[in-house]
Amino acid sequence: MADDVPQGLRNFLLTRYDDLRLRLRRALGSDDLADDALHDTWLRLQRGDVAGPIHNPQAYVMRMAVNFALEIRRGRSQLLSSDDVETLLELVPDTAPGPERVAEDRSQLQALGEILGNMPARRREILILVRWEGWAQRDVAKRFGISVRTVEYELKTAQDYCAARLARRNRSER
Repeated sequence: MADDVPQGLRNFLLTRYDDLRLRLRRALGSDDLADDALHDTWLRLQRGDVAGPIHNPQAYVMRMAVNFALEIRRGRSQLLSSDDVETLLELVPDTAPGPERVAEDRSQLQALGEILGNMPARRREILILVRWEGWAQRDVAKRFGISVRTVEYELKTAQDYCAARLARRNRSER
């Protein structure tokens, strides 16, 4: 018997849809809001979570739809309009690097590549695995069959070498 209630309300909604939509549109002042509210009402009735006998299906369905419309309106009032979004985006500073910075970074990267090319192969690979690939030092030690202490030494030596060569290059360019 309880399954008959949601089915009866769905049938009522289907047969009286145009009338319900017209009443909601007048009450809410919006076709879209009326359509959305009736859609949400239909979905709730599809789930079947309606309890007890309903003595006035029209009043029940209208009350449900109005409640959904109020929820929808509340949700929409919390959203920003596209004009508001554009205004806010204008306030956000552009943090993208300019052409000069991009050129400098490319130059630094090229210099770093050359510096790495002048480094002993194992030291270069340890630096790349730990700093670029994110490997743990103990995993690098296992890969090369060396101690973690040796990995630490090679890593420090490689970093110091790169830093000194880059600093020297930057001083000579000024």
